[in-house]
Amino acid sequence: MTRSRSRLQAVRVDPTRSARPPIFVESVLEDPKAFRSLVEENAPYAPVQRYFANEAEARSQSSQGPSDGPMIIAPNFRGDWAYAEPLVEGAELFLTHPRFVSAAAELFGSQRVRPFAVYANLTWQLPFAQGGGHTDVPEFRGMNRTAQPTWLLNAMGHSGLFESERLDIATAVAWFYEGRDGGFDYWPDGPDGGRRVHEGEIHNTAIVGDNDRMFHRVRAVGDRAAGLPRGLTLASRLEHRGGDRWRIQDGERTLAELAWPALRISVSWKALVFEDAAEEQAYDAHTDDLDLATVLDRFEADLASRGIEMPRPAAPLHDEAFIDTLSKAYVKAPSSLPA
Repeated sequence: MTRSRSRLQAVRVDPTRSARPPIFVESVLEDPKAFRSLVEENAPYAPVQRYFANEAEARSQSSQGPSDGPMIIAPNFRGDWAYAEPLVEGAELFLTHPRFVSAAAELFGSQRVRPFAVYANLTWQLPFAQGGGHTDVPEFRGMNRTAQPTWLLNAMGHSGLFESERLDIATAVAWFYEGRDGGFDYWPDGPDGGRRVHEGEIHNTAIVGDNDRMFHRVRAVGDRAAGLPRGLTLASRLEHRGGDRWRIQDGERTLAELAWPALRISVSWKALVFEDAAEEQAYDAHTDDLDLATVLDRFEADLASRGIEMPRPAAPLHDEAFIDTLSKAYVKAPSSLPA
């Protein structure tokens, strides 16, 4: 049966404490070099920060406070290979991966698995762990990243006010990297639980997890002493120059040149998993979808019950003070970070 819903108010729960334990997949591809042409042919790649319209949106994703300074553009690049359908030729190599589908079914206890997204992530020379741990951007009936900003979806996911409309999403992260560190920190027991590390022989392995609820982060990559490349902007691009050669370009400026082995490449795969036929039908028929007015009303009612004022601006989706208010009230981060 589909879960009961309240349009205005909801009982707040902590979804980050109920993430399902992840499942490990060994030997993702029989020939891990088979996807190399897929990576090369779909260059260039843009910084992941392109998803954020301003610094407040970036802070909302990383649990930073309102005064934590400007957004850092790191050498962490992304390409969209599939969303609802393949966006590039060859994306089916991952989109229909049978072991990912099987693990997703096991993770959520349902065979109603619908793969929908594949992203390629390419990171170079990131001498610090990426943030204090984050959850992936969740989706809800009627609300997803194609129509709403990721900061809002993130606040909705952390708030626990929209669990009745939340979509269960399985995420597989597969690594193709044989260099120094570049592993994966994750918190399967909630943000106050212990941190675990997937490191060492990560090449051609994957973790399938409830990453919209389970905190995780990318570990440091490369030489700690070298620091970040200078001059990266949202206009920077990671370009393939033939053979093993890559470079980071920003307009007419070449910011860095690097070789294929220096790139920590991972592929993220996502699938919707429906509890039963009724839930799947409600999704397809858009039965009782959320809308923006309902979301804002529910936030406002919950904050008012806790004595927190939330004046609603004329353009709430782009107002930095409004974004910071919701992020400060709801967005969490792991407490068990190493020194």
